[in-house]
Amino acid sequence: MLETIELETARNPTAAVIWMHGLGADGNDFVPIVNELDLTQAPAIRFVFPHAPMMPVTINNGHVMRAWYDVSFGDLEGNSRRADEQGVRQSQAHIGELIAREVERKIPFKNIVLAGFSQGGAIALQTGLRYPQTLAGVMALSCYMPCGDSFAAEASAANAKTPLLIAHGTDDPVVAYRMGKNTSDLLVKSGYPVEWHEYPMQHSVCLEEVRDIGAWLTRVLRA
Repeated sequence: MLETIELETARNPTAAVIWMHGLGADGNDFVPIVNELDLTQAPAIRFVFPHAPMMPVTINNGHVMRAWYDVSFGDLEGNSRRADEQGVRQSQAHIGELIAREVERKIPFKNIVLAGFSQGGAIALQTGLRYPQTLAGVMALSCYMPCGDSFAAEASAANAKTPLLIAHGTDDPVVAYRMGKNTSDLLVKSGYPVEWHEYPMQHSVCLEEVRDIGAWLTRVLRA
Protein backbone atom coordinates (compact mmCIF):
# COMPACT_ATOMS: atom_id res chain seq x y z
CA MET A 1 0.00 0.00 0.00
CA LEU A 2 1.17 3.52 -0.74
CA GLU A 3 2.64 5.58 2.07
CA THR A 4 0.35 8.44 3.06
CA ILE A 5 0.09 11.59 5.14
CA GLU A 6 -3.14 11.95 7.10
CA LEU A 7 -4.85 14.96 8.60
CA GLU A 8 -8.19 14.93 10.44
CA THR A 9 -10.38 18.02 10.80
CA ALA A 10 -11.90 16.62 14.01
CA ARG A 11 -11.89 13.45 16.07
CA ASN A 12 -13.74 10.36 14.83
CA PRO A 13 -14.07 11.37 11.17
CA THR A 14 -17.10 10.14 9.27
CA ALA A 15 -15.83 11.15 5.81
CA ALA A 16 -12.57 10.87 3.89
CA VAL A 17 -10.89 12.75 1.06
CA ILE A 18 -8.10 10.89 -0.77
CA TRP A 19 -6.12 13.64 -2.52
CA MET A 20 -3.44 12.85 -5.12
CA HIS A 21 -0.57 15.24 -5.90
CA GLY A 22 0.89 16.16 -9.28
CA LEU A 23 3.97 14.94 -11.13
CA GLY A 24 7.21 15.33 -9.19
CA ALA A 25 5.55 16.45 -5.96
CA ASP A 26 4.55 14.23 -3.03
CA GLY A 27 1.79 13.89 -0.47
CA ASN A 28 2.94 17.00 1.39
CA ASP A 29 1.98 19.22 -1.54
CA PHE A 30 -1.66 19.85 -0.60
CA VAL A 31 -1.51 19.35 3.18
CA PRO A 32 -1.35 23.13 3.85
CA ILE A 33 -4.50 23.76 1.83
CA VAL A 34 -6.71 21.97 4.36
CA ASN A 35 -6.41 24.84 6.81
CA GLU A 36 -7.44 27.26 4.04
CA LEU A 37 -10.71 25.44 3.31
CA ASP A 38 -13.82 26.63 5.11
CA LEU A 39 -15.12 23.28 6.34
CA THR A 40 -16.95 24.56 9.43
CA GLN A 41 -20.25 23.20 8.14
CA ALA A 42 -18.79 19.89 6.94
CA PRO A 43 -18.63 16.64 8.90
CA ALA A 44 -15.33 15.52 10.43
CA ILE A 45 -13.02 14.57 7.55
CA ARG A 46 -9.89 12.47 7.30
CA PHE A 47 -7.68 13.82 4.51
CA VAL A 48 -5.39 11.17 3.05
CA PHE A 49 -2.47 12.39 0.92
CA PRO A 50 -0.67 9.44 -0.71
CA HIS A 51 2.86 9.55 -2.13
CA ALA A 52 2.97 8.35 -5.74
CA PRO A 53 5.53 5.65 -6.64
CA MET A 54 9.01 6.60 -7.83
CA MET A 55 9.57 6.02 -11.55
CA PRO A 56 11.51 7.40 -14.53
CA VAL A 57 9.49 10.02 -16.44
CA THR A 58 10.13 10.32 -20.16
CA ILE A 59 9.16 13.98 -20.53
CA ASN A 60 11.71 14.85 -17.81
CA ASN A 61 14.59 13.07 -19.58
CA GLY A 62 14.00 9.82 -17.71
CA HIS A 63 14.72 11.29 -14.28
CA VAL A 64 13.24 9.25 -11.46
CA MET A 65 10.56 11.09 -9.49
CA ARG A 66 7.18 10.55 -7.91
CA ALA A 67 4.62 9.98 -10.65
CA TRP A 68 1.28 8.24 -11.04
CA TYR A 69 2.24 7.19 -14.58
CA ASP A 70 4.82 8.00 -17.23
CA VAL A 71 4.36 11.07 -19.44
CA SER A 72 5.86 11.21 -22.92
CA PHE A 73 6.42 14.12 -25.27
CA GLY A 74 3.13 15.12 -26.86
CA ASP A 75 0.91 13.58 -24.17
CA LEU A 76 -0.15 17.00 -22.87
CA GLU A 77 -0.86 18.61 -26.22
CA GLY A 78 -4.51 17.62 -26.37
CA ASN A 79 -4.38 13.86 -26.97
CA SER A 80 -4.97 12.33 -23.55
CA ARG A 81 -5.43 8.89 -25.13
CA ARG A 82 -1.65 8.61 -25.34
CA ALA A 83 -1.38 8.22 -21.56
CA ASP A 84 0.74 5.40 -20.12
CA GLU A 85 -2.19 3.02 -19.71
CA GLN A 86 -0.32 0.41 -17.67
CA GLY A 87 0.91 3.03 -15.22
CA VAL A 88 -2.53 4.63 -14.99
CA ARG A 89 -4.17 1.31 -14.19
CA GLN A 90 -1.52 0.44 -11.59
CA SER A 91 -2.19 3.73 -9.82
CA GLN A 92 -5.92 3.12 -10.10
CA ALA A 93 -5.38 -0.15 -8.21
CA HIS A 94 -3.30 1.64 -5.55
CA ILE A 95 -6.08 4.16 -4.93
CA GLY A 96 -8.59 1.33 -4.79
CA GLU A 97 -6.55 -0.09 -1.90
CA LEU A 98 -6.73 3.23 -0.06
CA ILE A 99 -10.50 3.35 -0.54
CA ALA A 100 -10.77 -0.16 0.88
CA ARG A 101 -8.70 0.87 3.90
CA GLU A 102 -11.04 3.78 4.63
CA VAL A 103 -14.00 1.41 4.48
CA GLU A 104 -12.20 -0.88 6.92
CA ARG A 105 -11.87 2.17 9.19
CA LYS A 106 -15.68 2.58 9.14
CA ILE A 107 -15.91 5.32 6.50
CA PRO A 108 -18.72 4.32 4.10
CA PHE A 109 -18.12 4.47 0.36
CA LYS A 110 -20.76 7.20 0.02
CA ASN A 111 -18.63 9.46 2.30
CA ILE A 112 -15.37 9.12 0.34
CA VAL A 113 -14.17 11.76 -2.13
CA LEU A 114 -11.36 11.21 -4.60
CA ALA A 115 -9.44 14.37 -5.41
CA GLY A 116 -6.31 15.28 -7.30
CA PHE A 117 -4.25 17.90 -9.09
CA SER A 118 -2.73 17.41 -12.56
CA GLN A 119 -1.65 13.74 -12.80
CA GLY A 120 -3.38 13.16 -9.47
CA GLY A 121 -6.63 14.55 -10.87
CA ALA A 122 -6.34 12.24 -13.85
CA ILE A 123 -6.08 9.29 -11.47
CA ALA A 124 -9.05 10.58 -9.45
CA LEU A 125 -11.15 10.56 -12.63
CA GLN A 126 -9.79 7.22 -13.79
CA THR A 127 -10.54 5.54 -10.46
CA GLY A 128 -13.72 7.30 -9.38
CA LEU A 129 -15.66 6.96 -12.63
CA ARG A 130 -14.85 3.25 -12.83
CA TYR A 131 -15.28 2.40 -9.15
CA PRO A 132 -17.99 -0.26 -8.52
CA GLN A 133 -19.36 1.40 -5.36
CA THR A 134 -21.00 4.82 -5.17
CA LEU A 135 -18.62 7.50 -3.90
CA ALA A 136 -19.39 10.97 -2.50
CA GLY A 137 -17.64 12.84 -5.30
CA VAL A 138 -14.63 13.26 -7.56
CA MET A 139 -12.57 16.46 -7.71
CA ALA A 140 -10.24 16.92 -10.68
CA LEU A 141 -8.03 20.02 -10.78
CA SER A 142 -5.95 21.14 -13.78
CA CYS A 143 -6.07 17.73 -15.44
CA TYR A 144 -7.75 15.57 -18.06
CA MET A 145 -9.23 12.11 -18.47
CA PRO A 146 -6.63 9.44 -19.25
CA CYS A 147 -7.51 6.22 -21.12
CA GLY A 148 -10.43 7.99 -22.75
CA ASP A 149 -10.91 5.26 -25.36
CA SER A 150 -12.01 2.76 -22.70
CA PHE A 151 -14.14 5.14 -20.64
CA ALA A 152 -17.53 4.39 -22.21
CA ALA A 153 -17.06 0.63 -21.82
CA GLU A 154 -15.64 0.79 -18.29
CA ALA A 155 -17.67 3.57 -16.64
CA SER A 156 -19.42 2.35 -13.50
CA ALA A 157 -23.17 2.78 -13.26
CA ALA A 158 -22.69 3.18 -9.49
CA ASN A 159 -21.02 6.56 -10.06
CA ALA A 160 -23.02 7.80 -13.04
CA LYS A 161 -24.63 10.46 -10.83
CA THR A 162 -21.70 11.13 -8.52
CA PRO A 163 -20.95 14.88 -8.22
CA LEU A 164 -17.83 16.00 -10.10
CA LEU A 165 -15.84 19.17 -9.55
CA ILE A 166 -13.59 19.95 -12.51
CA ALA A 167 -11.47 23.11 -12.55
CA HIS A 168 -8.72 24.49 -14.77
CA GLY A 169 -6.61 27.58 -15.33
CA THR A 170 -7.29 29.37 -18.60
CA ASP A 171 -3.57 30.13 -19.01
CA ASP A 172 -2.24 26.68 -18.09
CA PRO A 173 1.03 26.07 -20.02
CA VAL A 174 1.46 22.50 -18.72
CA VAL A 175 -1.92 20.81 -19.21
CA ALA A 176 -3.72 22.73 -21.94
CA TYR A 177 -6.97 24.41 -20.88
CA ARG A 178 -8.81 22.66 -23.72
CA MET A 179 -7.93 19.26 -22.24
CA GLY A 180 -9.71 20.08 -19.01
CA LYS A 181 -12.64 21.72 -20.80
CA ASN A 182 -13.00 18.84 -23.24
CA THR A 183 -13.06 16.41 -20.33
CA SER A 184 -15.78 18.43 -18.60
CA ASP A 185 -17.82 18.71 -21.81
CA LEU A 186 -17.57 14.96 -22.45
CA LEU A 187 -18.79 14.14 -18.95
CA VAL A 188 -21.64 16.64 -19.14
CA LYS A 189 -22.67 15.12 -22.47
CA SER A 190 -22.55 11.68 -20.80
CA GLY A 191 -24.99 12.85 -18.12
CA TYR A 192 -22.63 13.39 -15.19
CA PRO A 193 -23.41 16.22 -12.73
CA VAL A 194 -20.33 18.33 -13.39
CA GLU A 195 -19.54 21.57 -11.60
CA TRP A 196 -17.05 23.36 -13.88
CA HIS A 197 -14.83 26.25 -12.81
CA GLU A 198 -12.13 28.11 -14.70
CA TYR A 199 -9.74 30.70 -13.33
CA PRO A 200 -7.29 33.21 -14.88
CA MET A 201 -4.23 31.30 -13.70
CA GLN A 202 -1.55 28.92 -14.93
CA HIS A 203 -0.88 25.36 -13.68
CA SER A 204 -1.63 26.09 -10.04
CA VAL A 205 -4.36 26.67 -7.45
CA CYS A 206 -5.73 30.12 -6.60
CA LEU A 207 -7.60 31.55 -3.61
CA GLU A 208 -10.95 31.64 -5.40
CA GLU A 209 -10.52 27.98 -6.31
CA VAL A 210 -9.75 27.09 -2.69
CA ARG A 211 -13.02 28.73 -1.64
CA ASP A 212 -14.90 26.80 -4.33
CA ILE A 213 -13.30 23.52 -3.23
CA GLY A 214 -14.32 24.07 0.40
CA ALA A 215 -17.90 24.88 -0.57
CA TRP A 216 -18.15 21.86 -2.88
CA LEU A 217 -16.67 19.45 -0.32
CA THR A 218 -19.11 20.72 2.30
CA ARG A 219 -22.07 20.16 -0.04
CA VAL A 220 -21.19 16.67 -1.20
CA LEU A 221 -20.15 15.37 2.23
CA ARG A 222 -23.19 16.80 3.99
CA ALA A 223 -25.47 15.28 1.35
